[in-house]
Amino acid sequence: MTQPPLRATIIPVTSLQQNCTLFWCTATMKAAVVDPGGDLPRIKAAIAEAGVSVEKILLTHAHADHCAEAGVLAKEVGVPIEGPHEADRYWLARLENDCRQWGLRGEAFEPTRWLDDGDTVSVGDLTLDVYLTPGHTPGHVVFHHPPSRLAIVGDVLFQGSVGRTDFPLSDSNALVTSVVTKLWPMGDETVFLPGHGPASTIGHERQSNPFVGDAVLAGR
Repeated sequence: MTQPPLRATIIPVTSLQQNCTLFWCTATMKAAVVDPGGDLPRIKAAIAEAGVSVEKILLTHAHADHCAEAGVLAKEVGVPIEGPHEADRYWLARLENDCRQWGLRGEAFEPTRWLDDGDTVSVGDLTLDVYLTPGHTPGHVVFHHPPSRLAIVGDVLFQGSVGRTDFPLSDSNALVTSVVTKLWPMGDETVFLPGHGPASTIGHERQSNPFVGDAVLAGR
């Protein structure tokens, strides 16, 4: 049986049950850690269990539950941090205060590379497309691997819900636009891994999501 080019596992971390994702290139066993918000021993155990070598850290956005310990992990493993978009500087600037407020561990950091719409990120032999998807935060990005029909979408879209837009710099209209113009074109069969909760498919959410489903948006 042929190995798929990409494999992934979700590691729920922090008291907010944020989905840190570890994914890797099966040809090279090079991996990326997406959104290491905390619980580094749990993340490291998953890395060891998968038998992979971490090549970089990727961030969908700069809320503390998604990135609080990114800088710590990057230093420990000796890898770069890529993402999110620079519009999330606002959230990185207040990271340590937000960690105290939410009872999270973490420290300030600067990404090695900011990402923008149309960029790509590489992990081993894999190339993932980057889309800027503002709304939940202004600099939110998602990662898409078309050959695997897989996307890692942070807090843009959930099974049966969408990301909150009651934070500073959030924009509910921008969030809907991001979903419709960036996520829906990925195709109904695409599986997405959200920042919280279970995975779903684009097709399922278009049919049933009470916030951005096709029938809901047609009636706006």
